[in-house]
Amino acid sequence: MDPKSQRVKLNDGHFIPVLGFGTYAPPEVAKRDALEFTPFAIEIGFRHIDCAHAYQNEEEVGQAIRSKIADGTVKREDIFCTSKLWLTSLRPELVRPALEKSLKNLQLDYVDLYIMHYPLALKPGEELYPKDENGKLIFDSVDFCRTWEALEKCKDAGLTKSIGVSNFNHKQMEKILNKPGLKYKPVCNQVECHPYLNQRKLLDFCKSHEIVLVAYAALGSQRVKEWVNPNHPVLLEDPVLSAIAQKHKKTAALVALRYQIQRGVVVLAKGNNKKWIKENIQVFDFELTPEDMKAIDGLNRNIRYYDLHLCVDHPEFPFSEEY
Repeated sequence: MDPKSQRVKLNDGHFIPVLGFGTYAPPEVAKRDALEFTPFAIEIGFRHIDCAHAYQNEEEVGQAIRSKIADGTVKREDIFCTSKLWLTSLRPELVRPALEKSLKNLQLDYVDLYIMHYPLALKPGEELYPKDENGKLIFDSVDFCRTWEALEKCKDAGLTKSIGVSNFNHKQMEKILNKPGLKYKPVCNQVECHPYLNQRKLLDFCKSHEIVLVAYAALGSQRVKEWVNPNHPVLLEDPVLSAIAQKHKKTAALVALRYQIQRGVVVLAKGNNKKWIKENIQVFDFELTPEDMKAIDGLNRNIRYYDLHLCVDHPEFPFSEEY
């Protein structure tokens, strides 16, 4: 099965490939990894590339995409490129300049999708994580509905084809959906989603509004100390996943990715080694049975690896709600 042909229609008429390549890596290797692994991912068939200003490697990802266009592997329109608006640029007047900066770094005329990375604002400035003298993050107060209006203008200006959100709970999404004068609905909500946090209620909510759920950390997590709770069990060592993987002669990682695709979720797979990246594209070579799906559904235990504990005091902290 050619992965390039597996796409889902968004509520604005554009299409998103169901399997995406995630470009996040720890800061010390982010640039190097982007240069090494993004071209490889495109060569073996990934067409959806998920980036963000905060990953600090958009320039390198852009170089990778350009090199694969230059050598004839793909055309620009074959690639679906996402970028994300960081928390320090949620003030409406900062939205378009932030997107223009990402476009400049990526060396693209437009992105296919631009999303609000989180619903919470931090103090504007160059620093990604502005902190006070006690090491506490400095919050900013911005109504994200105004941020959304600025994103709508970016879509109208042709700087992005589609606009969406990330890490929003359903109440925060409702705020945008019920906003007076809403011009465009979010096409997606990108959230942490895997068998230990299957987001069933949020997925049902999104489906009811024709919003696509995009899963990050679909294989659990790379354990980034600032973001991840180290006491959580390792998803890919789960015995149920392992048994299903053995039955299909696949890996637990592939089973976790396939699970998302079969429930209508667009799934991102990070890769910091070529063997894994190559393996991830095999997600189209097999199918899970209804029994498999049910067994994986049964693993849900609301374990959130990326719990955003640094922002727990923020008035818009998204994870206090059940979903």
